[in-house]
Formats: sequence, structure tokens, C-alpha cells
Amino acid sequence: MAEAVALKPPRGRRQLFWPSFALPGVSWLVALFILPIYAVCAVTFGAIDPILRTARPEWNPLHWDFTTMSNVLSRVFGGDLENAFLRTFAFVALALLGCCLIGYPVAYFVARKAQRSRSSLLALLVLPFWISYLMRMMAWVNLLQPDGYVNKVLHFLHLQGPPRQWLNGDWPTVVIGLVYGYVPFFILPLYATLERLDGRLIEAGRDLGATAFQTFRRVTLPLSVPGLMAASVITILPMFGDYYTNTYLSQGSPKTQMIGNQIDTYLRGSTQPRTGTALVLILMALLLVLMIYYVATTLRQQREATR
Repeated sequence: MAEAVALKPPRGRRQLFWPSFALPGVSWLVALFILPIYAVCAVTFGAIDPILRTARPEWNPLHWDFTTMSNVLSRVFGGDLENAFLRTFAFVALALLGCCLIGYPVAYFVARKAQRSRSSLLALLVLPFWISYLMRMMAWVNLLQPDGYVNKVLHFLHLQGPPRQWLNGDWPTVVIGLVYGYVPFFILPLYATLERLDGRLIEAGRDLGATAFQTFRRVTLPLSVPGLMAASVITILPMFGDYYTNTYLSQGSPKTQMIGNQIDTYLRGSTQPRTGTALVLILMALLLVLMIYYVATTLRQQREATR
């Protein structure tokens, strides 16, 4: 007994043992998240070199200048940048709706109905991640050309007359591209939730006389809400910062420019980098509100489930 007590580590070390496992993740988060955000703030609230016209970061928060941020906010809320933000939210909302309409039936079928073919279907769902996103967008450019296969198929089916100019600033083209590019991100987390549903609850609904549709609406769909919310968050976060999709699928038309295009323009194609970093911070703040709502809703649902 004395030997066991002697081998037992001190209480202070025991308290630090398990928390120490989080050290690599915390270090990674600080190095690749906290520090870059602070660098963006230093550029936004810094100055412009009068000779080179490049950003001069101000690392001391006591010397930060908030003039640029104030000007950009006035342009975002009621100014020339307001349309880009509204357009971005509209495109993301429509693309998310498209992901729901396409992704939910696919995830439900793979999780609840597919048996022998489940592994093959999961492999096909993961397959798009093996191909560069830019390469897939370039493939869509070829498909949507006036003499591309999309117009040929629509003409063959007598659904349209002259070839449609899909790539000349057509907003449905951008939304379709967003849905195509991000729907795998929507399907996989939703599949994980649907696959873990307790089948006995669905059988209980059937035993109580509910039809298949009623069972889905009152049992399956409510139980899959956490998966739907997680899939939506994983999908919309990269959508908000996307600027390649409409650059390729609308040939950079200003009619379909999103906030990501504005950030890219100011950071790389102008002498106003502080405006671009200010837009980054504003977009992050808006997304943070959505994340707080998601986390609060998830925690509330977990508390209700444990009662």
C-alpha cells in the first residue's frame, strides 16, 4: 500500500495531466487564428506608407486609427458596398436552400435506405474532394459555354430556343455553382446525424399509426435538426468568403460580385489594403453573430434532450 502511494503522482501534476493534451490544439489556434486576426487588425487600424502606398501595420493597439473602419462601415450600411453584402447573403441563402433540397434526400437515402451500396455511395460523395475546386469550376465554364453541353441538352429537350448566355453575369449560374461546389460539405455531416438516429423511434411512430410522411415530419426531421444546423454552418462559412465561383462562372461581372470579390480587389488590385482588411473584420463580425446563434441553439437543444 505504501509503494502504491509512493508511485502515485502529486495532486498538482494529476490536475495538469489531462488539460496538457489540449496544448497542441491551443498552440495551433493561437498561431494560425489569433495572430492572423491581430495582424489584420493591425493593418486595418494602421497607416499607409506615403511613398510606397502600401499598408503600414500598427501593432500597438493604443495607437490604432479607426477612421478607415468608420468610412468602410458607412459604405457597407447605406453606401456603395451595401449591394455586395446583400448580394452575398442572397446568394448564400439560395445556395443553402439548394443544398437542402439536394443534400437532404441524398443523405437520408445513404443513411437510412442504402445497405449494400452504402460504402460505394460514400466513396462517390467523397470523390469531389479529390479534385481541385478551381478545376471543377473550370469544367462548369466549358459546360455552360453557348455551344456547351448544357445548352445542347436544353435545346434537344425543347426547353429553350437560342443558346443562353450563362456566363455573362447571370446570377442563377453563380448560385448553381455554389450549390455544386459546396453540397458535399452539406451531405456528409447530415449523413452522420441521420445514420445515428435510433430506428426504434421511427418504428414507434409507425406502430402508433402514423404514415411514412407523418413519421418523417414528426420524428425523423426534428431529430435531424442538429445535423441540419451543423451542415448549414459548415456549408455557408466558406460560401461567404468565396470569390472564385462568380469570377469564373460570370466572367467577373459586377452584377454578381460578392463581398469576397471586393476583399480580393482591395487587397490585391488597389492601393487601399486597409479597406480590404476592414471588410474582412466586418464579415467576420457578421459570421460571428451566426455562430453564436448556432452554438446557443445547440446548447439549448442539448439541455432539453438531457431533461
